[in-house]
Amino acid sequence: MTSTSFDVEKIRKDFPIFSRELPDGRPLVYLDSGNSSQKPNQVIDTMRDHLALHYSNVGRAMHVLGSESTEAYESARDKVAAFVGAGSRDEVIFTKNASEALNLVAYSFGNPANTDPRFTLGPGDEIVISEMEHHSNIVPWQLLVQRTGATLKWFGVTDEGRLDFDPAVITERTKIVSIAHQSNVLGTVNPVAAVAARAHEVGALVMLDASQSVPHHPVNMAELGADFVAFTGHKMVGPSGIGVLWGRTELLEAMPPFLGGGEMIEAVWMDHSTYAPIPHKFEAGTPPIVEAIGLGAAVDYLTEVGMEAIEAHERSLTAYALDALREVPSLRLIGPDSLDQRGGTLSFTLEGIHPHDVGQILDDQFGVAVRVGHHCARPLHLRFGIPATTRASFYLYNTTGEIDALVRGLHHVQKVFA
Repeated sequence: MTSTSFDVEKIRKDFPIFSRELPDGRPLVYLDSGNSSQKPNQVIDTMRDHLALHYSNVGRAMHVLGSESTEAYESARDKVAAFVGAGSRDEVIFTKNASEALNLVAYSFGNPANTDPRFTLGPGDEIVISEMEHHSNIVPWQLLVQRTGATLKWFGVTDEGRLDFDPAVITERTKIVSIAHQSNVLGTVNPVAAVAARAHEVGALVMLDASQSVPHHPVNMAELGADFVAFTGHKMVGPSGIGVLWGRTELLEAMPPFLGGGEMIEAVWMDHSTYAPIPHKFEAGTPPIVEAIGLGAAVDYLTEVGMEAIEAHERSLTAYALDALREVPSLRLIGPDSLDQRGGTLSFTLEGIHPHDVGQILDDQFGVAVRVGHHCARPLHLRFGIPATTRASFYLYNTTGEIDALVRGLHHVQKVFA
């Protein structure tokens, strides 16, 4: 099912976790990369090497270690900028995760410190999201509505798990549209170009939560049409504690700082301060130095494998899994049942069996790690009338044999509850 040029067994050898056994000698079948990905030796070794031999704070010390650490940290920014096609390295802001990146942008709207009309927000103004969003792309906007009196609106989701894109939802009162590039539950890849075109038509800004797309598909900021994009390191073979906000230069320059502290300042007096240029204006205090360097190593790794090759491998796995899951009786797939505009995330229910029971049996008896619950997308599950789903999510190191193990496990689960 996979291109002969993509050597998944060679890739798996880069990930030490796949060499371990679970209790009772069971092999690990890790199908939870949508939650967090595993890490290759190249990332682990880079972080260990920096901690052991080069560590110092960045942007402050003038000694050798300070210079080495700063150079490695800023080199990681260059790598990320190139990886996502940023127009400038200064458009890459390091955050601790995608949630912080989303909150950073939400903070700028309706903030009295920001007089730019694009960011002014009050009663009568509108924010548009969608029903398929992760809580990290819902709650910050709810908090913004509470602060400003603006109105929160959203696109619905079709029965097939597609964005129900009605251009009329975006009006002349809309100030920002914030949606997922790819759903963390449905696997759906949203029609970003059409949404962005409509938003820009009325002067609204566009933000994307790309946490589920940047690790899996070639993504180019210049081609997306968005104004802001958030993604996170731990889903793209990098460490946790590091995320990215990309934004258009002129917008980032117009925004006030999100946090105050060291390194984000230009000069400080007792009664006022001036701020450093972007990106440092948004990176207050000691940053996640080693985590950023680890993200740079993750970018190196993914670039060497090739994002087009990764996308093709996952597409092959997804096609195989869609066919295999159709053979499981009483399984209901929540999301698109074809490869059209979807990624390698498959969420489903088994009639009469709670997902928590499914996940526990898969783990205990088959070593299959999936995620169960509402996956931080409770409104989406409410829309489909279900409390939870079982989710299998694929990445570059997964194989068709692991999908076979999942299917065998699901058949066993049904026998247990028959």
